[in-house]
Amino acid sequence: MFGPLRVTPIGGYAEPGPALIAVAHGSRDPRSAATMSAVVADIAAARPDIDVRLAFLDLNAPSVEQVVNAVAAQGHTHAVVAPLLLGSAYHARVDLPGLLAAAGTAHPQLALTRADVLGPDPRLIATLRDRTLAALGSAYDARPQGGEPLGGPAIGVVVAAVGAGAAAANTRTGEVARQLAGMTGWRTEICFATTEPSVTQAISRLHARGAERVLVAPWFLAPGQLTDRLVAAAPDVVHAQVIGPDTALTEIVWDRYDSALTDALSLSA
Repeated sequence: MFGPLRVTPIGGYAEPGPALIAVAHGSRDPRSAATMSAVVADIAAARPDIDVRLAFLDLNAPSVEQVVNAVAAQGHTHAVVAPLLLGSAYHARVDLPGLLAAAGTAHPQLALTRADVLGPDPRLIATLRDRTLAALGSAYDARPQGGEPLGGPAIGVVVAAVGAGAAAANTRTGEVARQLAGMTGWRTEICFATTEPSVTQAISRLHARGAERVLVAPWFLAPGQLTDRLVAAAPDVVHAQVIGPDTALTEIVWDRYDSALTDALSLSA
């Protein structure tokens, strides 16, 4: 947390809530920024009374510093910073807190409250399931019937994530594959675009476990160079679409916003 909650009653009603600064990773690939812009447009449309801004940690504009400057210039006294990050790796644990600490020093009149990352929320994993089902090319019920896996008994899914330098972060990402398996009955393996196990290693493991049809489900919010790398490494299997703009993603971001405000209020009480 970076300061107390401030809500001022006006005429018997609370003023619109604090601004929301949604912080994306950033990429040299223009598809990534375009996708995240669409994601944040959906987030903003869900609560039009809240001032919603998109910022990037790296490689794209506007930066976190630029957006905080703009929010402060607009006269806001409080903003919630919601990381559009799927895991709690270096960017979430080090980069963003450092940027917000500097911003808080530059704008002491602006309280900055940091929300939690998206994480392996079951709603996002349900979206990952839906993207994979769409890639299978057939419609199935949302739940297995009689213990039968969705899409048939021999489906294998490689859940492909970015990968982190910290083994603990990669282990946490493995929870996504475990939840997807529990939700669908599919055989699942995890792979990483930047470290091992690789996508080809994960595919081999699934075949060894009896999977007859293998797909890659990217645990990515947006397409970019890393998703292209995964496709290039395994061109003979079907790759599902990234998460992208999605109702569940919008709901989760606003849940993180509300939870951050509740926590800030309890700290300031």
